[in-house]
Amino acid sequence: MALDLEKLCLQTVEVCREVAAFLRKESQGFDKSNIEHKGLNDLVSYVDREAEKKLVAQLSDLLPESEFLTEEDPNRHGLTDKKYHWVIDPLDGTTNFMHGIPVFAISVALLEDGESVVGVVYEVNRDEAFYAWKGGGAYCNKKSIQVSPVQEMSESLLATGFPYRHFDKVPSYLDIIKELMMGSHGLRRMGSAAVDLSYVAIGRFEAFFEYNLKPWDVAAGALIVKEAGGVVSTFNGGTDFIFGQEILAACSIHPSVLEVVQKHWPGLQNT
Repeated sequence: MALDLEKLCLQTVEVCREVAAFLRKESQGFDKSNIEHKGLNDLVSYVDREAEKKLVAQLSDLLPESEFLTEEDPNRHGLTDKKYHWVIDPLDGTTNFMHGIPVFAISVALLEDGESVVGVVYEVNRDEAFYAWKGGGAYCNKKSIQVSPVQEMSESLLATGFPYRHFDKVPSYLDIIKELMMGSHGLRRMGSAAVDLSYVAIGRFEAFFEYNLKPWDVAAGALIVKEAGGVVSTFNGGTDFIFGQEILAACSIHPSVLEVVQKHWPGLQNT
């Protein structure tokens, strides 16, 4: 029997709302001595782990036949042969959280046979729930949302993220940033890909691009952008943005941004 995606999406929003309250409470007076390092500039704390446990427990109840791909699971190895997978980032923007910067979110997507069919991004500090289900449109706090109507790069505000490892492509990335910065209203770096994607969906940004991303960073936000009328691709214009480690999400200026990215990105100059 087919899932009731709308019902499942709204139930997921409520699960995220509860976990967001936990994150909001923990953010008050967070002790930096609790920070752990998973790798170079890759931080984690008990807050991430506890939030993930809460999400997994409740989402398991919603869909018992599902499996999980989560950021804090040390045994994650990609998708299994199961039909349904929850893809979870319990705290997207961990570095912001740990430094007291109020931009971080919960990101939860449900994949059916590898395709996002439910996406929820809960921005904790503004108490904004962005969500979408396949074919159902996109919403923020129960109101329908659409991407920006802007059609010219010169009128756009863009967002990006800076790599915290794999720095070999930084020179090319900076060339992209330079050209886009000179041809738009500017660029912003929020520190949470899930938030960036949600802001594209609601029209606060006209485009967002970043590389070296993981499925739990983008699976929910990408669906929300698409259901809000936006375009999402990899840097080569492909569709494997969930597992392809790079993403470009935008309103109608997508081709213009993609052209700049491909002009400078290694290996794409002649595509």
